[in-house]
Amino acid sequence: MKENSRNFTGKNEQENANRLVVKIGEKIIGDGYPTFIIAEIGINHNGDVEIAKKLIDIAVENGCDAVKFQKRTIDVVYTKEDLAKPRENPFGTTNGDLKRGLEFGKKEYKQIDKYCEKKGIMWFASPWDEQSVDFLEQFDVPCYKIASASLTDDNLLKHIRSKKKPIILSTGMSSQEQIRHALDVLGEDSLIILQCTATYPCKLEDINLNAIRWLRDNFSCPIGYSGHETGIVESVMAVVLGASVVERHITLDRSMWGSDQAASLEAGGLNRMVRDIRNAPAVLGKYEKQVLEVELPVLQKLRRIK
Repeated sequence: MKENSRNFTGKNEQENANRLVVKIGEKIIGDGYPTFIIAEIGINHNGDVEIAKKLIDIAVENGCDAVKFQKRTIDVVYTKEDLAKPRENPFGTTNGDLKRGLEFGKKEYKQIDKYCEKKGIMWFASPWDEQSVDFLEQFDVPCYKIASASLTDDNLLKHIRSKKKPIILSTGMSSQEQIRHALDVLGEDSLIILQCTATYPCKLEDINLNAIRWLRDNFSCPIGYSGHETGIVESVMAVVLGASVVERHITLDRSMWGSDQAASLEAGGLNRMVRDIRNAPAVLGKYEKQVLEVELPVLQKLRRIK
């Protein structure tokens, strides 16, 4: 069932009705439908499936629609030189030790798949290479996320599109020309585009939520927001501006070890964000200005000239 009619850009309802919608699992995503909220676990599991399960629990308990991970074929995504660089970390002394320590394989994803099914929540991932796409296919994920870093990788985009599943595209560190080229490759059908600024955590002056309006004006597919800031009001503002999808990193504790923890929401912050996003349609109301029935008694009492 649709939420209350929403209009974010001053356009009439017929224009909004002509925008495309996307179906992921049983969820319909687009103007007038409930905001699709993604809890990104990413690599905040720190290589531990039990931490991943706890993060899935947090997402479920706070009403998120899906959880998202990241998947890489380490020796494809990184060069030997990159992997050999010294880097102290919980898994060893090189960058390769870190990347391999954080990467889940088939054993771990089988557990995640089973646990998400038990908890009744969708999961998917951002594949960073073609082999990772094929790896994820064995789990029949409901959609694919293209990370901002992969937006210019035409071969990866084509390989993901060949799987004929919905795609969510992040646009961090991408120019207008690069975004348009990515859409030339992907098309707009079954596509969602997310405004994103690729800094972790993101400063308020760099969030640029008005880019949501530009994306809505230039493309007909659903538009969303992927945030890396530390607050929650920005994600609610994104919904008011027309975001049909909100993606935020989650963590058990922002002080935990890990590069993405500080730009993530703990359970309490996630709870408040989801609550406020779910309340946004009621607050926004309808496009037309009108006298509300609840105002009539006050009108009769206070207005001298009716």
